[in-house]
Amino acid sequence: MTNKELFETYRSDVYRMCYYMLGQSADAEDICQEVFMTAFRSDWTSMKNVKAWLLKISVNQCLNVLRRRSNLRSKLTKHSHRLVGSPERTPEEQFQEREGAQEWAESISRLPIKIRTVISLRFVHDLGISEIAELLNIPQGTVKSRQYKGLKLLRNQLERAGKQAEPIQGGRYEYQTYKG
Repeated sequence: MTNKELFETYRSDVYRMCYYMLGQSADAEDICQEVFMTAFRSDWTSMKNVKAWLLKISVNQCLNVLRRRSNLRSKLTKHSHRLVGSPERTPEEQFQEREGAQEWAESISRLPIKIRTVISLRFVHDLGISEIAELLNIPQGTVKSRQYKGLKLLRNQLERAGKQAEPIQGGRYEYQTYKG
């Protein structure tokens, strides 16, 4: 497989992981590029599970961005008196907010980062419990508890927003449909 084939094969998975962790498409695109630049500089051909390796790089890059954001947020809070006004959102951002995918990303972004990572890997990238445990270097029981807590928190968010969840039987998971 060439670098181009690697990129074409896994770009949507990496982008999706970044998007669900960061909640912004521009940031997700930037991190996606950084992930592949890192991969191209590495000996990725010797990896057993290239997808898991790329997703691990993605998670680490996203965690770095989130840490920087947190530091920036705390600085802005301390010096908020220096700010004159807040920037207006563009019409494109307002439109995206109405999209179902945006609502999902916003719900996930409200989760604590450790839980958000597990939920994204499990339900967005369809990785198994053991794969997630190996990827994040945590026990399988921890993955299961974070998944359970994440689903519970998402359900609570939906209920607070006035949407009802109805379980649907079948498939690999218990799927939820939402009325709102």
